[in-house]
Amino acid sequence: MNTVQTFDAGTLFPGIPAGIAIRGWSESSPYTPQKNPHYMFPSWLEDIVAWLAYGQDSLYLFGPTGCGKTSCVKQVMHALNYPVYELTGHSRLEFPDMVGHHTVHEGSMHYEYGPLPLAMKEGGLFLLNEIDLLDPSTAAGLNSILDGYPLTIAENGGELIVPHPMFRFVATANSNGGSDHTGLYQGVLRQNMAFMDRFTLVECGYMEEEEEVQLLASHAPESIDNSTLRQMIRFANAVRRLFMGYDAEDMDAAIEVTFSTRTLIRWVCLTEQYQHMGREDAISRALDRAITFRASHATRMALRELFQRIFG
Repeated sequence: MNTVQTFDAGTLFPGIPAGIAIRGWSESSPYTPQKNPHYMFPSWLEDIVAWLAYGQDSLYLFGPTGCGKTSCVKQVMHALNYPVYELTGHSRLEFPDMVGHHTVHEGSMHYEYGPLPLAMKEGGLFLLNEIDLLDPSTAAGLNSILDGYPLTIAENGGELIVPHPMFRFVATANSNGGSDHTGLYQGVLRQNMAFMDRFTLVECGYMEEEEEVQLLASHAPESIDNSTLRQMIRFANAVRRLFMGYDAEDMDAAIEVTFSTRTLIRWVCLTEQYQHMGREDAISRALDRAITFRASHATRMALRELFQRIFG
């Protein structure tokens, strides 16, 4: 029987002091995320642990694309055997999409629960990614859930879903809910102030250089030396700065692509494969396929110039 279990966060996660009690489940479920053997927790892991220990408000993680917001949540939940019910937001998502719908099964009409009531019933985590793409009126429909009240499903005969004591809500986004003032993320909408007031907010960022070196080395342990990995990370950080407009004269000069951690891993893995094939241009060829080919012509030229400056 799966029961609630208290864990010492210091024994589960690196860099966390012993003696911090957080709750999870004694056994995993089919909805518990799989372990990533190459995963390295970011510095803001401590904020998630503090939130779990505090256990009151819901959690809102925001930061640049591909910095690991969702993956960090999933790896924490894996360690706690927590079931995760996940949904990705978009401008056409409506509240009933989170709750469920009627479906025909063996000739009879049945109600099929969506991820929100499943998480509430089973004591799981409802993970709503890209929440700042939601229409603010749709997001505001979650206010009573964020306040801890039951969910009423009118379409299922007025069924009342009382939240399990282990129910948790985590949202991820590129903005802090105040809209995207940089203009870098299309579709981001300013969210209602009352809605945002119900969250604990954590700003997330990319890993430090040493952390990324270790991460990349775990994906290509044999063929790429540390000096080359550091060059790749230097290149990625330069691209990130251009994306954010830090190294451009104005925001109109900022490029439209960035180097997420997953893109960096893709570049390293492709480089290793092209090296195995005997390609002398393995690094640049892999770069094109990892990121450059999805950029505009002007950005491609800028990236190739930057590549020449760093790699020679």
